[in-house]
Amino acid sequence: MCGIVGTVGLSGPEVNFQALVERLAHRGPDASGVFLDRFADQDVKLGHTRLSIIDLTTGANQPFEKDGLVLVFNGEIYNYKALRVEIEKAGITFRTSSDTEVILEAWRLWGVKCLRRLRGMFAFAIYDKRDGRIVLARDPFGIKPLFVLRRGSGIAFSSELKALLPILGSDAVIDDNGVVASLIYGWLPDEFCMYRHVSKLGPGRWLERRIDGTILENAYWDPVVEMAEQKSQPLDVEELRHILQDSVSAHMVADVPVAAFLSGGLDSSLISVLARKQVNRLDCFTIGFRAEDKKFEAMPDDLIYARRIAQSADLNLHEILIQPDLADMLPRIVETLDEPIGDGAAINAYLICKGARDLGIKVLLSGMGADEIFAGYRRHYACMLAARYRRIPAFIRAGLIEPMVDLLPVASRRKGYRTSRWAKRFVKFASLPEEQAFHRSYALFGRNDLSALLNRSLSFEIDRVFSHHAAIYEQGSKCDQVNRMCHADVRLFLSGLNLAYTDRASMAASTEVRVPFVDIEVVQAAFRIAGSDKIRGKNGKLALKKAAEAWLPKEIIYRPKALFSAPLRAWIRNDLKTMIDDILPAGELVRRGYVKASYIRGLIDDDRAGREDYSREIWQFLTMDFWLRAQKDSAQM
Repeated sequence: MCGIVGTVGLSGPEVNFQALVERLAHRGPDASGVFLDRFADQDVKLGHTRLSIIDLTTGANQPFEKDGLVLVFNGEIYNYKALRVEIEKAGITFRTSSDTEVILEAWRLWGVKCLRRLRGMFAFAIYDKRDGRIVLARDPFGIKPLFVLRRGSGIAFSSELKALLPILGSDAVIDDNGVVASLIYGWLPDEFCMYRHVSKLGPGRWLERRIDGTILENAYWDPVVEMAEQKSQPLDVEELRHILQDSVSAHMVADVPVAAFLSGGLDSSLISVLARKQVNRLDCFTIGFRAEDKKFEAMPDDLIYARRIAQSADLNLHEILIQPDLADMLPRIVETLDEPIGDGAAINAYLICKGARDLGIKVLLSGMGADEIFAGYRRHYACMLAARYRRIPAFIRAGLIEPMVDLLPVASRRKGYRTSRWAKRFVKFASLPEEQAFHRSYALFGRNDLSALLNRSLSFEIDRVFSHHAAIYEQGSKCDQVNRMCHADVRLFLSGLNLAYTDRASMAASTEVRVPFVDIEVVQAAFRIAGSDKIRGKNGKLALKKAAEAWLPKEIIYRPKALFSAPLRAWIRNDLKTMIDDILPAGELVRRGYVKASYIRGLIDDDRAGREDYSREIWQFLTMDFWLRAQKDSAQM
C-alpha cells in the first residue's frame, strides 16, 4: 500500500512537485521517490511514497524503472507469484521478488489484457519512455482510489485529492454536483467529485494519455456482465467454502505480519478464523464504547462475542476503547477523508489502525464487502418487506399506520429506542416504487426533503444524482430483487463509502487494510447465488451463514447483526452539543447559500426532543461544514 502522484504535459503555474509527494507521506513512510523526464517538450513527473509489505528491499522501491517502462503503484497483487512464473516462461528475467515488477512485466507482455489477470487491489500509472505514453488503471471494485485532474491536454493524478489541490490553485472550484451528492448520501459515488476539473478513474477502468494529448478511457471489467448477468445456480455450500478459503489464503501474502479486525460478528469472525489457519499467531483488534454511549445508542455488546471467538479460535485479541475527543477528532478525520464523508465508523477504523501500527502491524484483514454481496444489511430485508407493505391499501398506510409511527419517540433523555428508529426509517421509503425505496432506504434526504432543505435551485444537480442511482439499479438482475440491490450496493455504497473511508482512515495511520470478500472470485460466486438463498424470511446473508457453519459456532453466525458503527446519537446529543449550536445554524453550508438555517435548526430541535433521529444528518452537516472551511486554505503551499 502506498501513495502515488504524477503529472504529464501539464500547463499552468509551476508547482513544487516534491511537496505534492510529501502530502502523501502518511501513505508510505518507509521510502519515497521521484522520477522526472521530458519527452517532446512535455514534462513527466512521477512520485511515490512506500509502505513496504512485499519485498522489503530497496530494490523494490518506486518509481520502478526497467527497460523503458516506469511504474508507480498503490496496492497489492495477491497472485503475483503465479503470474511471475508465467512471465518467466516467456524469457523475461526479474531482479526483485516484488509484485511491482510483476505488474510492469505483465504490462509489457500482455498490455491491457494483463489487467483482468491481476488478483488484488490496485491503482497504478505506467509510463513508456519510448513514446511518452502513460496509462492509469484501477482495480475492478475501486478498493484503491485514483483521482485524475485534466487541464488542457495534460493530466495529473493522485491517490488522494489533497495532493492535487495545489495544482488546481485558483481553479479549485467546488462542484455543486458533489455537494448535492454528499448531502443526499453522506458520501460521494465514484462518478462524483467535490471539485470541478477533477474526477475519479472508475473501478475496472483504464485511461491512456498519448504524447499528442489524446486521452482515451475504457473499461476492462464490466460490472453488469461480471455481476448482474451471472446466471443463478443452486447453492453449493462446499464450493463457496473453498472460494472463501482460497481468497483469505491469497490475502495473507506478505513479507510482514498480517492481523485482522474482529467485531464479533459473522464477517470479521469468519475472516479471522480462516486467517488463523494460515499462521501460528494472529493478532486481532476489536472496539468497545463507553457504557453510556451504548445505552443511548441501544447497541448490542459486540465485545462479548469478539472475546468468545478469540478464545475459541486462539486469536490474540486487542481491545480498543472508542472515546475520542470529538472536538479535536472530527475536523482531523474530515481532513483525512479528503471529501465530506459523514460516517463515524471512519473514526473507529483510524483508531484501530493506529493501535495496530503502534504495535508494529502494517496489514489488517477486514470483513468489509460481505453485506453488499451476500445481502446482509437490514435495508435489504426491509426493502423486501416493503414490497409486501405496498400491498396494504394506501389509505390505511397513509391514514393510519404512518401517522401512528410518526408519534413514536426515538429516545428519552438517556436511552434510545431502536425499534422506533427502524419503524420511522421504514415508513419513509416503504410506499415508494422499488428502486426509489431502495435509494431512500439509505439516503439521508429524499426529493421532498431537498426542496425544503436547499436554499437555492439545484434541480439539475439533484436530478443527476437521482438519475445516476436509477440507471445503475436498472442495470442489475432483471429477475432477482435481492441481487439488484446487491449489484447497486457494490457499485455505489461499497466503493463510494466503505472502501473510500477505509482506505483514507487506514492510510492516515500508515496501515493497509485488505478485504477478502471484495475479491473477483468471491464476488462472482456471490452473484451466482439466487437472492432466495441470500434472504429467507428475516434471515439475511443466509448463504454465507451456511458456509460459515464449517468454522464458526452458531451463536456467532446467527446472532443479531454486529455493528462497526459509531455511537453517533450519543455523540450528537452529548459530546458535540455545544459545537453543533456554535457552528451549524450559521455555518459554511448556510453562509454559502446551500441550505436554510431554519431547516438545520428544526432538525437539531427534533433530534434533541427525541421526536426524530437526525443524528446521521447532523453529523453530515458538521462534516460538510468542516470540509468547506478547510478548503479556504487547502490549495496554498
